[in-house]
Amino acid sequence: MEQIQTVTTATGESVVPGDEGKDKFKKCDQIAFYRRQKQLAGSVRYHALLDTLEVSETHAELQLQHTHTEAHLLLQVCGIKGGAIRVKINELQPIRARYEVPDVLIGEPVTQRLRAEPGGGDAVTLSAEECGFQVRVKGHPFLLEVECEGEVLVSVNAQGRLHFETLQTPPTQGVSSVDSDKVVLHTVDPSHDAVEHLSSKWLQGRIKGSYCICSQGCMFQIRNICMETNSHFILLFQGEDSQGLWKEEFKTFLDVKANGPSSVGLDFSLHGFEHVYGIPEHADTLRLKNTRAGEPYRLYNLDVFAYEIHSRLGLYGTVPLLLGHRLGRTVGIFWLNASETLLDIGNETETESSLQGPPQKKRREVPSTELHWMSESGVIDAFVLLGPSPLDVFKQFASLTVQWAEMPVRCSDMQAHCGAGFQALPPLFSLGYHQSRWNYEDEADVLAVDAGFDQRDIPYDVIWLDIEHTDGKRYFTWDSKRFPDPARLQRHLQRWSRRLVVISDPHIKVDPDYPVYRDASEQGCFVRDRAGRVFEGSCWPGPCSYLDFTSPLVRDWYSSQFALNKYKGSTDALFVWNDMNEPSVFDGPEQTMPKDAVHCGGWEHRELHNLYGFYQHWATMEGLIRRSKGTERPFVLTRSFFAGSQRFGAVWTGDNVASWDYLKISIPMLLTLSITGISFCGADVGGFFQDPEPELLVRWYQAGALQPFFRGHSAMQTKRREPWLFGDENTRAISDAIRERYRLLPYWYSLFHRAHCHAEPPIRPLWVEFPGEIQSFEMEDEYMIGNALLACPVTDSGVTEVNVLFPGSGEVSLGVQCRQFWYDIRTFRRFEGGTNTSVPVTLDSVPVFQRGGTIVPRKTKAGRSTACLSSIPFDLTVALDSEGCAEGELYVDDGHSFNYRTKQEFTLRRFTFRNKTLSCSCADEKGQFQCVCSVERVVFLGLEAKPSAVIVQQGSGVHEKKKTFRFEEETSMLTVENLKLKTVHSWELKIK
Repeated sequence: MEQIQTVTTATGESVVPGDEGKDKFKKCDQIAFYRRQKQLAGSVRYHALLDTLEVSETHAELQLQHTHTEAHLLLQVCGIKGGAIRVKINELQPIRARYEVPDVLIGEPVTQRLRAEPGGGDAVTLSAEECGFQVRVKGHPFLLEVECEGEVLVSVNAQGRLHFETLQTPPTQGVSSVDSDKVVLHTVDPSHDAVEHLSSKWLQGRIKGSYCICSQGCMFQIRNICMETNSHFILLFQGEDSQGLWKEEFKTFLDVKANGPSSVGLDFSLHGFEHVYGIPEHADTLRLKNTRAGEPYRLYNLDVFAYEIHSRLGLYGTVPLLLGHRLGRTVGIFWLNASETLLDIGNETETESSLQGPPQKKRREVPSTELHWMSESGVIDAFVLLGPSPLDVFKQFASLTVQWAEMPVRCSDMQAHCGAGFQALPPLFSLGYHQSRWNYEDEADVLAVDAGFDQRDIPYDVIWLDIEHTDGKRYFTWDSKRFPDPARLQRHLQRWSRRLVVISDPHIKVDPDYPVYRDASEQGCFVRDRAGRVFEGSCWPGPCSYLDFTSPLVRDWYSSQFALNKYKGSTDALFVWNDMNEPSVFDGPEQTMPKDAVHCGGWEHRELHNLYGFYQHWATMEGLIRRSKGTERPFVLTRSFFAGSQRFGAVWTGDNVASWDYLKISIPMLLTLSITGISFCGADVGGFFQDPEPELLVRWYQAGALQPFFRGHSAMQTKRREPWLFGDENTRAISDAIRERYRLLPYWYSLFHRAHCHAEPPIRPLWVEFPGEIQSFEMEDEYMIGNALLACPVTDSGVTEVNVLFPGSGEVSLGVQCRQFWYDIRTFRRFEGGTNTSVPVTLDSVPVFQRGGTIVPRKTKAGRSTACLSSIPFDLTVALDSEGCAEGELYVDDGHSFNYRTKQEFTLRRFTFRNKTLSCSCADEKGQFQCVCSVERVVFLGLEAKPSAVIVQQGSGVHEKKKTFRFEEETSMLTVENLKLKTVHSWELKIK
């Protein structure tokens, strides 16, 4: 049992889990299904029965047979339009349905009919002309190979690690002989000398691989059956359920497995790949490591306070998507399973033969990565994403979770590809700065903080309230003494269109007088324990029951709680934060819900654990949309997530610590989230726990301002850390970082439009933009913001210079190799790609560089909140490439409603600089939004010489007007101001 501590605050007591050290969480050798999968890896053999092959309009299927048990599995292969393959394996005839993950895939993916042809020898080849791939299935032993352009990219079961534990009936206890026809059982464990006599009648119907328990209480698995005269001889192994087949112990907790062993495992070989990424959430490097000498990567959502850095322990959320990248190709493996999952990664070297060249050069060594996926239950449902580019893989993954009922507006050429599986388009305010603390004490405290920002001219958009704002940790309530009129408080914040975010966790305080608990109890909304009683566990309020969000009826009920007439004191300026939704259970095994708890439909929690937070996030989003009658975009932050959570809102990296190491690790953590679909992500600025030194806080603000979700947050045990509490110099540096964030919001918002429509993550590793540069493959301390900005946050103390890798050592444009240029956005100094350069930094500077060939839109000033930006003009920074060209785009809508989708109220503008002419044109004729802001200023970087004149031509007429300009020879920078060029009109700016 975990120890429980009590923290006394000015507002009462909060129950918090005791931290007995990281031994509260399992190591891999304490996970029973992992031990079984590893013990049997490579020793289990399946054959593909090619004569059972059937091909339909949607898929091909055939049976797999276990060599020893003769158990039959059903293999299905689908070719998915857009460049993906689905490989699904289930029992041919299970004694009961196995859990298949719902709701992550909204409907079945669009498939193409496969054509089957003999593959030569003991094999068959499946192909689809439009998909551009072939799948070769070999029979003895079973092997599946995915081939593109004549090359085998991925092999499935090449290592023979397919292991599928078929469902069994519960074991028979204390069997004894009942007639003269005896069955003799022998064990292969020499320490167990029991010999049991069972009737052949009992044996009838049993199959190899099933389990039984002898009269001494020992568990056995039937491994072989053969006839000997008048009896059956059964070879068995290992007793006493040491394999954790039907029950499993961890510390004082007992996990009773009603359905017995049901784990699945399969290996994938990525040929030619040695760099792999993805599978959040772990506090680890961007490139995934070889696990053969240690723990596998664990994907199991857990509440891990002050998580250990460079650990493979699963944290708060899971996206079981792995990406492999090499020169010329990116692939992905999406393992769709919501139970506890572990992944072993091994690096190999293969010998590749070539038909060309002299004999000594016909063989070469190439790298390979071996993946061994293992899940506790469910089925094998895997998607091979074939790329070939990183952006192709992102789009293929997002398209798997498309929801046609919620099609967003997009560029006209994206009609067939965009949907709710892509990142939700966030309201503009949520991209501003968020100020949070556990906890702001009362209304006066909130008002004082709000006024503090205005007094110092620091922009912000949202202030947050943690659990102490409630009446005794009862969600959907307010502490009447501290927040006597919350609606009035929200109206005050709305003066500058600011918002309030409050917390809503999935646990509900056990209190019959609490209307939310009483209503949920009466309607059967809670998860139950294995005995059928309502499950109770400890969390912040003390004894709690947990809402069963897997039930559509419960999600609907929960969504209804956000209605303004139900949630007293709420207004349409209130938004929501889902915390503790792994779910966190302070007195549960590994501080989470027992796996034998029971959900809607009778499913054990073990089947769907990693989906729990996903479902609460979904229900909360639906509640906010319903509150506005479908007109306003919601904002919901969640700590726990799964694949597809990007449809619902934002994610943050949980309970980090105020140290330089945590600042440094936040970058690869956020990049990993971004490349696996979770684009709207961030880390607590300053660290949630402990007090940061001023320099660390400044550097963290600078880093946070360059990340998608930007929130300062801290625990109640820490000192207050509003931006103005650390001296004038530090306040100025923090303020500058926040203001620059607000000025850059037009670019950020345009990037989120691309994420929403094209699945392009706003922040991305260098190798995504520069897939042909090997030196970028392991780079994780600098990254790209879109395709235009290179960010290099300072993550070490006391540094005066930062070493920057400038990628682009040999980009090809129109078949010509070009030099890549980079421009410092503060000094305008130009750097060449393909170099490593030391760049000087001061406390108030952070290295950010604009890529030559891009155009970045900004606002001319920051304003008090994002609402102010609607009346502030734009400026454009045009950074020229080596050919003197550049391009970019700007997306604008009202920033808060769904009118961009329902009424096509948006504008998408394209900026192009060619032949010394900057043009503004419409990039999507469907857009109907009338943006009132004009382009006030344009800055050109990289001009070779001072121009003789700058001329503006608006519209289709011939009227031209000369503009004054300023040229700085030292930096080759041209500035043209006072332009007043309408954003929604076409115009040209010509340099003579």
